[in-house]
Amino acid sequence: MGEITNFRGEVQPSQPHSPEQVLILRVADRVRRARERKGIPRRVLSERSGVSPRYLAQLEAGEGNISIALLHRVAQALDHRIEWLMTEEDPWESDSLRVAEMFRTAPTVIREQVLDILSPLPVAELRAHRICLVGLRGAGKSSLGSRVGARLGVPFIELNREIEEIAGMPVTEVLALYGQEGYRKLETQAVSRVISTHEHLILAVAGGIVAEPETYNMLLARFHTIWLRADPNEHMSRVRAQGDTRPMAGNPEAMDQLKSILSSRESLYARAEARLDTTGRSVAESTDELTALIRTRGFIS
Repeated sequence: MGEITNFRGEVQPSQPHSPEQVLILRVADRVRRARERKGIPRRVLSERSGVSPRYLAQLEAGEGNISIALLHRVAQALDHRIEWLMTEEDPWESDSLRVAEMFRTAPTVIREQVLDILSPLPVAELRAHRICLVGLRGAGKSSLGSRVGARLGVPFIELNREIEEIAGMPVTEVLALYGQEGYRKLETQAVSRVISTHEHLILAVAGGIVAEPETYNMLLARFHTIWLRADPNEHMSRVRAQGDTRPMAGNPEAMDQLKSILSSRESLYARAEARLDTTGRSVAESTDELTALIRTRGFIS
């Protein structure tokens, strides 16, 4: 029997691996290489993912068995999809995975050119007269979306209501029963259903949807997306004005966390086709400005 060297540099006798062990070792290698390529110390990856340094060390060594939920958090912290860590294709050698990564990180104008080439239908026809409002909670998606929809004579839909209809339960119960992973799957299903049933509408989505590449790319391709933005203080004050004190309850660092979320998602929100800053604007003023933007850009005829 020969010898092999594990990921910690220790020489051990080689022995056949089960399919499960092969997968664990593959994930260990992918996580370690991705972290090293990005120049991220294990301590920093731990802070970003919420997974302990000791658990990350075991993961990278191919020891133990990490849960799907924790692996998903590690993948997000490394800015990769979870399947990227498990696929049999080497992500650094595979042309398809490399092209997908290049597309994901390319400037908006390049992505649009690629989509124009690959899309079987013109972008305008794919998007029809569907509008999607993206942005962090408190930007005005629901309040402005409903008012502008009524003014333009088109339906206004909140994606969470569609998710509840598909699931047959409130979003809070969906999250409690199925977690974020289950919620995100229902979110994708709900977007697909809206596309298949509406050509004229205004849709408001949850702020975190932009962190799900597959779903967000679907929105960008099939909707005229508008980023509603505001400064952090206004985001926080609006949420509290809605009667939700959770962001501040027992959390003196809530504002710092909010600013961090805005900063981390800014490049994603910026992929939207248009943007509107609602800082310092009344609901009436922002309604007028959003209506004018939609009419000027010809998003709804």
